[in-house]
Amino acid sequence: MLKSEIKTISDHFIKVVCARLSDNKQVRRSLPEWGRIHIDRQLPFLCIYRRREVDENSLSEGLITGEASYLTAPKNRNQHKQLSLLVKSIASTLKECFGSFLIIEVWISEDKNLAEEDQTYNGVFKILRTKKTEISSTIETLKQSLRNIKLRKEKSDVEIVTVSKIAPPGLPALISTSEANKLGCHILGIEVSPIYHNTLTGQDFPLLRRKLKKGFTLALQNSFFEFTQNNTPFRPENYHSLGRRSMVKAVWEVDRQLTEINNGFDFLLQVSPVNNDAAWSAFKRNHFEKAPSFVYRPLTLDPALTKRKLFQIPIERIEDPTLAQLFRDQQLELDRKFTMLTDRETPRFLYGSLQLYGTVNSSLLKISEQLLQQVPLRGRDESFRDFIDAKAFAARAEQELDYFRKTLPDISTKIIIRKDITGLMVSQGNLLIGASTKIPPTRMEALIAHEVSTHILTYLNGKSQPLQQLHTGFSGYDELQEGLAVLSEYMVDGLTGSRMRLLAARVVAAHQLIDGATFVDVFRKLNKDFRFERRTAFNITSRTFRGGGLTKDAIYLRGLVKLLKYLKNGGDLDILFIGKISPDHVEIVKELQWRKVLHPAPLHPAYFENSNIITKLGDLRKGLTLINLIKRI
Repeated sequence: MLKSEIKTISDHFIKVVCARLSDNKQVRRSLPEWGRIHIDRQLPFLCIYRRREVDENSLSEGLITGEASYLTAPKNRNQHKQLSLLVKSIASTLKECFGSFLIIEVWISEDKNLAEEDQTYNGVFKILRTKKTEISSTIETLKQSLRNIKLRKEKSDVEIVTVSKIAPPGLPALISTSEANKLGCHILGIEVSPIYHNTLTGQDFPLLRRKLKKGFTLALQNSFFEFTQNNTPFRPENYHSLGRRSMVKAVWEVDRQLTEINNGFDFLLQVSPVNNDAAWSAFKRNHFEKAPSFVYRPLTLDPALTKRKLFQIPIERIEDPTLAQLFRDQQLELDRKFTMLTDRETPRFLYGSLQLYGTVNSSLLKISEQLLQQVPLRGRDESFRDFIDAKAFAARAEQELDYFRKTLPDISTKIIIRKDITGLMVSQGNLLIGASTKIPPTRMEALIAHEVSTHILTYLNGKSQPLQQLHTGFSGYDELQEGLAVLSEYMVDGLTGSRMRLLAARVVAAHQLIDGATFVDVFRKLNKDFRFERRTAFNITSRTFRGGGLTKDAIYLRGLVKLLKYLKNGGDLDILFIGKISPDHVEIVKELQWRKVLHPAPLHPAYFENSNIITKLGDLRKGLTLINLIKRI
């Protein structure tokens, strides 16, 4: 890789660049002043931006730096001859590989005569073409893609103009029309109105700029794909295939820093009581009339200091708009978690929970109440006397890990029995089992599928990817994770009526919490109205009120409902196991796979080998209801 700075674009430099491109090697190197050339690999296109001297701080070149092939340079006439030679040489080299080549030069409109009240914040673009250009379909694709950029809920204005030369105002063309014809390449220009910058006051609008860049990148990629399909023998399967594959150091550094902060604490452990059994005993002594007092672990970090560290992470250095957005979302989610830890055991905690996990809408509440009314209290074989203790469950979980080790021998996942938790919990890829845990035999395989074959498996799959966020979890991943985990229970024939009633009760409890009900109110509703045993009603209620009010438990059923809809609409189940992602990230993961930034997941649940898996998936795609998922006993 080329890295060193140069003061001038020498003939030797140009030869080296072209030699690397001929060998299909990456080129990434600084050009004179602040310029840069980045070409990921052999590609049939190049984006160019020449910054105006008066525009030193606008960072407008960011419109193209997310592309796999771009060149940025200053408006410096002294460098024009060699810069032009560099561009021509690149075009000539890559034209030999593809039979045709496309150059798109982008610049910002210099119109500064707008009155402040006339300033528009909708996209305004001008596509410049030469008279004899033969890529009309590419121009039409570019036009439609630019029009689809909606910044203020309206489509952008796009004008196509025929000109004799393609260059920013006041600058010479890097390649003339006649030279382009001789080289066998095509040139287009795109003039962009500075909608993210008030030309009168000098004020920038960074969020508007970010939104514009995302839409502009997509428009360019669609156009490159159309050009490649129709003007070269190369046939990429998807427009994302032409996107960036190599990542700059800033990507991995930001990913590392976010992961370090994420791994520095366990949110659920910090907001879960350590005295659940003692609290239950006290609740009984008070005849179920007084809310218990919960005790929590001391915080393992200072939220304010950690926030300072979090927002010092330089996400703005990342050129790739897709990854930059993923990292920003993660940054904001961590910020909300730290605020919640600060607000633990106060009324403000609930407001943070609503931001993080959402509320309960009327549709989900209705579904939950119907389940509670229609599903029998207990199936015949659920009235058991024998239980599986923590040690026996740990041994079964270890067997499932051995299945994973056939593919990933070096996994470091541990199974730990602890006295300070109740039930089961996966924390940073490890399975924590409460020492007093007792599991019904009918729930054994379902819980293995839920905790090990979903939560631990997606952690390990994410750990195997170059992007560490996939194992710590993209923002908002919990809903899909829990929905997928519950679906896994169905896949191993372990989703019982009692389990479905429990998930529905959690939704009702979260709704009651949001509506202002007290601990005792929620307990009574579950115990009296929906006939849950007192200890079960207490456990549901304490999970809902932990920390000061946590709506997380509503996402299990909500995630399952959305997952069923996803599968009915033809969604791919396999991709959901690649790591800890949300439904909104499925298309992003696919994009990163097309770009070969991510690779296929190495692990799959053991139940994928069951003979009935195809039948079950077929039934899900036909549109099974929640009632249909329940194991018939």
